[in-house]
Amino acid sequence: MAEIILVTGGSRSGKSSWALARAEEIPGPRLYLATCPVIDPEMDERIRKHQEERQGKGWETIEETIDLAGVIRRHGDGRTILVDCLTLWINNLIFEREKQGGALTEEDITEYCRDIATTCRKISGAVFLVTNEVGMGIVPDNETARRFRDIAGRCNQQMAATADRVILLVSGIPLHIKEKK
Repeated sequence: MAEIILVTGGSRSGKSSWALARAEEIPGPRLYLATCPVIDPEMDERIRKHQEERQGKGWETIEETIDLAGVIRRHGDGRTILVDCLTLWINNLIFEREKQGGALTEEDITEYCRDIATTCRKISGAVFLVTNEVGMGIVPDNETARRFRDIAGRCNQQMAATADRVILLVSGIPLHIKEKK
């Protein structure tokens, strides 16, 4: 049964770097599950820098924008996994659902999160899930942004409830808000 570590915080708070460093402290094979699609040159550059950080450190990278549980099922057993990040994954799910003429709901994301958690509990190793804390700001001024915030918040609650540990990064400083019992 994998240990699940949720790493949350604001944008540019140091979440990914902290999770990467902690994951690299664990011996054995590593899997980096990247959820960000290349959407413009600036994002391509960010992705390149993240790839450089992992270069030569034993990481296999799989890029998957939708089916995180499926990748973990097929490739995760016996590895340390870093999923970066759930917030972009939510964005991808919303976009895909809208392309199909529908809307992603909080109920949908709850089911997706349960699938990920159940899958993680069936493998050995450790799983680091990086996510953005989006609920500490003002209420967004439009329906789309409010729905995104609500879905991200539901995802974070679901994953925090099932995680063994939850770490909040503030200005690069990790605050341990939930520890394994």
